[in-house]
Amino acid sequence: MGKTFRISCSGFGGQGVMALGKLLVYAGMDEGKEVSWVPSYGPEMRGGTANCSVIVSDEPIASPVVDSNIGVNVVMNLPSFQKFVPKTAKDGVVFVNSSIISEKVDIPGVKAYYIPVNDIANELGNPRMVNIIMLGAIIEVLKIVDVESIFKPGGAFEHVFGASKAKLIPANKVAMEKGAEAARKCM
Repeated sequence: MGKTFRISCSGFGGQGVMALGKLLVYAGMDEGKEVSWVPSYGPEMRGGTANCSVIVSDEPIASPVVDSNIGVNVVMNLPSFQKFVPKTAKDGVVFVNSSIISEKVDIPGVKAYYIPVNDIANELGNPRMVNIIMLGAIIEVLKIVDVESIFKPGGAFEHVFGASKAKLIPANKVAMEKGAEAARKCM
């Protein structure tokens, strides 16, 4: 029996949660996995709430929606934490943007990783990299996809951001490694 990751990515519009989900999906597809990505936007894209349901699986996917019993919960802001964390599966994993969320996950059996993505992005001099830093933490902990599938020529990064943005790959690799490093500190 294969592995299935049921993932919810949520945050403010502009934090890149949709792109984070798409990167996982394109990398998974490139690796021959079954994938789905379902977006949901609040009233405004930038500054409003945004979330997406992502499934990456070795098996066929019965339903693409991840609205309860969330296996992997990625929350980038407090409203998302309050709305989605209670829907985490009993043995689920939560990735919290601890730069702006001070609340703690208090669900028996759920493992939480507190990743200060805004702080790390600011240290790197690019506040727009919060999603890539979080992606690095997620991949480090769960091994959902191979990092190589994200950054190889024609890989997930180019699918999501376009070939013209390939020049940004080296900086994004650094951001992913910083996220992985932060996750290792939580393990």
